[in-house]
Amino acid sequence: MKAFAALYQRLDRSTATLDKRAALIDYFQHARPHDAAWALYLLSGGKVSGARRKIAGSGELRAWIAEESGLPPWLVEDSYAQVGDLAETLTLLLDDPDSEGEDRPLADWIEQHLLAVANQPEPVRRAAVVEGWRQLASAERLVFNKLLTGALRVGVSQRVVQQALAEWSGLDIARIAQRMLGDWVPSPGLLATLLSAEELPTDRQQPYPFFLASPLEGEPTERLGDISNWLLEWKWDGIRLQLLRRQGEVALWSRGEERLDGRFPEIEQAAASLPDGCVLDGELLAWDDADNLPRAFTALQTRIQRRKPGAATLRNTPVRVLAYDLLERDGEDLRALPLQQRRAQLAEVVGALGDPRIQLSPEVPADDWQHAAQLREASRERGVEGLMLKRRDSIYQSGRRRGDWWKWKVEPLTIDAVLLYAQAGHGRRSTLYTDYTFGVWDGDTLVPVAKAYSGLDDKEILALDRWIRAHTRERFGPVRSVSAEQVFELGFEAVNRSARHKSGIAVRFPRILRWRHDKPAAEADHLAQLQALAR
Repeated sequence: MKAFAALYQRLDRSTATLDKRAALIDYFQHARPHDAAWALYLLSGGKVSGARRKIAGSGELRAWIAEESGLPPWLVEDSYAQVGDLAETLTLLLDDPDSEGEDRPLADWIEQHLLAVANQPEPVRRAAVVEGWRQLASAERLVFNKLLTGALRVGVSQRVVQQALAEWSGLDIARIAQRMLGDWVPSPGLLATLLSAEELPTDRQQPYPFFLASPLEGEPTERLGDISNWLLEWKWDGIRLQLLRRQGEVALWSRGEERLDGRFPEIEQAAASLPDGCVLDGELLAWDDADNLPRAFTALQTRIQRRKPGAATLRNTPVRVLAYDLLERDGEDLRALPLQQRRAQLAEVVGALGDPRIQLSPEVPADDWQHAAQLREASRERGVEGLMLKRRDSIYQSGRRRGDWWKWKVEPLTIDAVLLYAQAGHGRRSTLYTDYTFGVWDGDTLVPVAKAYSGLDDKEILALDRWIRAHTRERFGPVRSVSAEQVFELGFEAVNRSARHKSGIAVRFPRILRWRHDKPAAEADHLAQLQALAR
């Protein structure tokens, strides 16, 4: 545990990527294989405690620390509100043990101590947690508490971890990234398998790492050169996935590294007729067959969590895949070929399939960048978010690599809304009110329509925080309602009808564009304006 705690401190204190990579390499070189496997899992976003294996809830941890420290619950709550991070609060409220105990390995703490009591009665779980608090010094206790709260964030992306492993092992980072996709269990042999130079049987079961486009700001004319060098497609608003047809089986993998088995049986059925040794990259969309247009993303949400959709769901929300890349054909990896060649082969594969449930994402022809800009402006009428710009000679890389693939989205929709509620943030902003709820007018009443957390600079956040404290009307736990006076311009991608929201609508990806000091609350927008935009 001490070695991982030291790694955590090095990563947390550093802001340089090269320093973080060096710290990771140093750790992986010297750590026990089983500990290294768990470190890899945790730094890649994995969690020890969760809904399926409950070790301690937030409320339980606060109650237990109050009992163990002898502090009144109100003081624990105030301390948490000031610190902003529960794991740090728990660490600070206890003294270090009088003497250091045995340096127990990270894997033992996780598997034999914490996971061993998961989902057990509360006294059993409490005893295990308190034992850890009593035995560990502050640095190790902080990591222990991070394992309990699931908040192990140290500014290290999975990509940085993969870069460190690639530099240390000499293995291609794309192969490492591919082997880390999906669900995997930390084990003593995991790192050796992950860094094996030989092709493994499991490599054939995994998707390829996704190549991600970068957002394009401004006009592309000067930056990108001749438009003939670029392939233009619509920017679809669905679920990015890879469709694998290998060794007689079909698998759908989302960009979130989740296998979607059984959730979209009509796509699996269609894909079963693809040639073996084939991997397609594309977008899964809810589709309106009558209008031959994609439906709103909210329609697709009704199916995402249904592991076995019934006949009514399949009938009411049909889906299709629009394929835009071919990564493998006849078992051969095509990613190093130019996009234009991959797409020509993709057209052959999809054309031979002849199934409307899997179609080729159409190329959008444009004479020049001005013509492309005109086409982009009509995106919302087509139910898309803008244009994708892909260099015709680009290879298929992994992760987000600027230069070859761009997403040129339409400008956001906007409304002027009134600040209604505020809540304190977390981490370094735990002492400031930075989480906001906004409303628009429905007759004479302000109705909440959006929450936003970003868009203001530090100076504006401080000013708004002072205003919120001086104009609080009521408190509802950590939430304050405020006088309906401040107006903000919000940007968002789309408006969808929603029975789950009191307003009847849901805005997609809301963010603050500017603070409208010039506008009184009475002149904020009305719900009818959002309803008119809703799909």
